[in-house]
Amino acid sequence: MYNASEYRYDKMPYKRCGNSGVMLPFLSLGLWHNFGEESLYSNAREMVLGAFDRGITYFDIANNYGPPPGSAEECFGRIVQKDLAAYRDELFIATKAGYRHWPGPYGEWGAKKNLIASCDNSLKRLGLDYVDLFYHHRPDRNTPIEETIEALEQIVRSGKALYVGISNYDSVLTENILAAMEARGIHCLVHQVNYNMFERRPEGNLFSVLEKHGTGAAAYMCLAQGILTDRYFDGVKEGSRAAGRSVFLNRDQVTAEKVQTARLLNEIAMERGQTLAQMALAWCYRCTQVSTLIIGASRLSQIDDNLKAMDCLEFSEEELKRIDDILIPYTREAY
Repeated sequence: MYNASEYRYDKMPYKRCGNSGVMLPFLSLGLWHNFGEESLYSNAREMVLGAFDRGITYFDIANNYGPPPGSAEECFGRIVQKDLAAYRDELFIATKAGYRHWPGPYGEWGAKKNLIASCDNSLKRLGLDYVDLFYHHRPDRNTPIEETIEALEQIVRSGKALYVGISNYDSVLTENILAAMEARGIHCLVHQVNYNMFERRPEGNLFSVLEKHGTGAAAYMCLAQGILTDRYFDGVKEGSRAAGRSVFLNRDQVTAEKVQTARLLNEIAMERGQTLAQMALAWCYRCTQVSTLIIGASRLSQIDDNLKAMDCLEFSEEELKRIDDILIPYTREAY
């Protein structure tokens, strides 16, 4: 029988999420990879329980995570029911809908038909009465924004989710949906956004919009799919993500320019007593709008390595200036 560590909250920093009472951990665990196949269950359980023992309370899933789609929710639901049921009120569980999950015209995007059905199906797979957070996973320019908001409102009002959020919206769409949600008395808790040293567009306008509306940010891809580590310093090796079939990273994206930039950043990280990955995480967390960093992992030791970033979260003005100088090719654009 699993018993959580009594020291689980001793070291983890928690940051308030926008204008809300929700406190999110420095790191959150994303269950996109390594949580679908039955053969991975033992490792997935070790990572989830180990993460909770270390103070990670926020677990991030989506209806299409697996493979196959839905299997990550089933896996996590099994772990919750078997091991974490007694700790349910300490967990912050999020799921999403918007990407394709089932065939036909109603299996994706932002229609009420899709979002309500997806939420119901997610709760069944998770074995839960409610999730703490339900996201619209991506904007849908073909569905009236009022319909998407109506679906999110119904999900909250019905008690199927305590909070709602959005993901992958640019600053203009974010302003539109947040203002429209506020007009209906619905607060958007968090925006999940791709943010890292190479992807700085959220700094252009998006973070300002979030601050205006009291919405927090949950950053993902903070390590740029591994490019902001030393993994590719000696080229793309067999077994790495770029050498496989990743949807978001292939060999062509691991450019010589990015690798050289990573090497320069690594010099600063070593001076700070950190790995490049640890510094990259700390750099994302320095932003006041960012409430938590969502990481992926294939084993518990990776989570532990990333958590060591907590040992050095502060940056001097000189360090930030040196980093900005290195990142000139990736300066902020409007987003």
